[in-house]
Amino acid sequence: MNIVHVDERLVVVDKPSGLLSVPGRGPDKQDCASSRVQAIYPDALIVHRLDQATSGLLVLARGPEWQRSLSREFAERRVAKRYVAVVQGRPEAAAWQLVDLPLSCDWPNRPRQQVDRLHGKAALTRWRVLQPEGACRTRIELEPVTGRTHQLRVHMAALGYPICGDPLYGPGEPSAERLLLHAAELTLLGQQFSAPLPF
Repeated sequence: MNIVHVDERLVVVDKPSGLLSVPGRGPDKQDCASSRVQAIYPDALIVHRLDQATSGLLVLARGPEWQRSLSREFAERRVAKRYVAVVQGRPEAAAWQLVDLPLSCDWPNRPRQQVDRLHGKAALTRWRVLQPEGACRTRIELEPVTGRTHQLRVHMAALGYPICGDPLYGPGEPSAERLLLHAAELTLLGQQFSAPLPF
């Protein structure tokens, strides 16, 4: 796991796909990004999370005061995040598009989330096409306005363009060896961080 930046306020890491952000339940799920960072910086505390299958930039705070402060930055949407993904299909959206589909947990099928126009929480995603990838894939970039669980994955699947390698929202057979979703850029407290694309 590459450490992108360290200062007295925060630690920014480039989390690999397949690694949990925080410990899960059970002894086999204790290895995670937060514990690896805490082995080097014991005061590091998690501020936000990435799905286990998603790679890219993850922020930890240096101590509880900075954790409160940075968590407030995320909650009040003062953090700019940009993701890159490869989706199935050929969307045509060179200009930025907005997905406005409320989401809720699909309780019988947890951890799946679902579009729920009646009871869901507001979820907004901006996205646009970057370039075609092979015969029937497209590279896109996404900017989550809100931060709901699996938001980018559910929104793109709802549009008919599931993210390649998504076992939850894809068409069944895996279309890639991993989820092709990467948190590539993040701007926080006036600083911009980036993580190179792994795909």
